[in-house]
Amino acid sequence: MALKVGDTNEMVVIENVSRTHIVKYAGASGDFNPLHHDDPVAQNMAGYPSVFAHGMLSMGLTGRMLTDWLGPDGLKSFGVRFTKQVWPGDTLTARGEVTDVKDGVATIKVVTTNQNGDSVVEGEATAKA
Repeated sequence: MALKVGDTNEMVVIENVSRTHIVKYAGASGDFNPLHHDDPVAQNMAGYPSVFAHGMLSMGLTGRMLTDWLGPDGLKSFGVRFTKQVWPGDTLTARGEVTDVKDGVATIKVVTTNQNGDSVVEGEATAKA
């Protein structure tokens, strides 16, 4: 695949995040912070409306868009920051856009949004051009 500036890819990476998705991720990652699975802790002790998904779950789902687009060997690096919590019921759409190509390496701006258009993950990836 020959990437060029302006190339884009967008995909819905998960529909209707469920508590089961969140608990399965906790088991897979070993991150059992009660903010992610215990409503009384999330609500009463931390002031959140409910439990919420792990940031790394959102990052992993975003990475799926990149690897589906670029292939398993195309992605070279990937880093993000978490901009909003992901709540049960959210649907996430990840989008990548090539912003630069230099010396055979493409730089890709990455943004994942929820069903309201709010950014939940923002970052950058590099890939073979």
